[in-house]
Amino acid sequence: MRTLDELTDVADPAWPELQAWIEAGSVPVEVLPPDPAEAHRSLLQMQVTARSTLGAVALRTGGLLLDGGWLRVFGGGKVLPSLARANAFPETFEPAWYPATGLVVAHDVLGGVFALNGAHPAAAGRPGEPGEMTYFAPDTLAWESLGTGHSGWLAWLLDGGTEEFYTGLRWPGWREEAAALTLAQGITVYPPLWSVEARADLAATSRSPVPMREVLGFAADTAGQLGPAHPGFLGEV
Repeated sequence: MRTLDELTDVADPAWPELQAWIEAGSVPVEVLPPDPAEAHRSLLQMQVTARSTLGAVALRTGGLLLDGGWLRVFGGGKVLPSLARANAFPETFEPAWYPATGLVVAHDVLGGVFALNGAHPAAAGRPGEPGEMTYFAPDTLAWESLGTGHSGWLAWLLDGGTEEFYTGLRWPGWREEAAALTLAQGITVYPPLWSVEARADLAATSRSPVPMREVLGFAADTAGQLGPAHPGFLGEV
């Protein structure tokens, strides 16, 4: 086990490089302020150092809001759930505890979930290798492997990856609808994203702001009934 000082006091922290990515990126990003208690709780339980982008996001930010809040990357704050809260970490450090199905690192407003694979992804029903990023897609009701780790995923997003990734899942006016949400809300779509009707004409669907908890719950329940399998833990909000 490494102490908090060992995790934070590193010679080559990732934060300056991450700041450069944010400033040079083509995606609008808001960096939320960290809460020291949540930042330290997140970092200590994950046992990652500030040399990693995951550690830098946890320690130096309260989370990142991309594309006006369409995508919410968890950090170490309270306005947006911290990594500790989103993953239901113990209140105090427990050396033997770890997120069994992987680490949830971001939500999008549609109920999509980005998670970092743990040591045994297949046993958790996840594709990909240990330490690989995955995405639970609300339009397919299944987990998808992204073929990269956390650092590569974040660099790709900040460099404009969201535009390509969400092709077919955004409609005219999506940016204004996302920006009008609180950070406790998501968007429910009817007919659902996985339906024939939504795939044919997403702009014609009915969309409403609802608690993010409901968006995630509906996605999980529907995947359990109609998808390949129940997706498992999708994060707390």
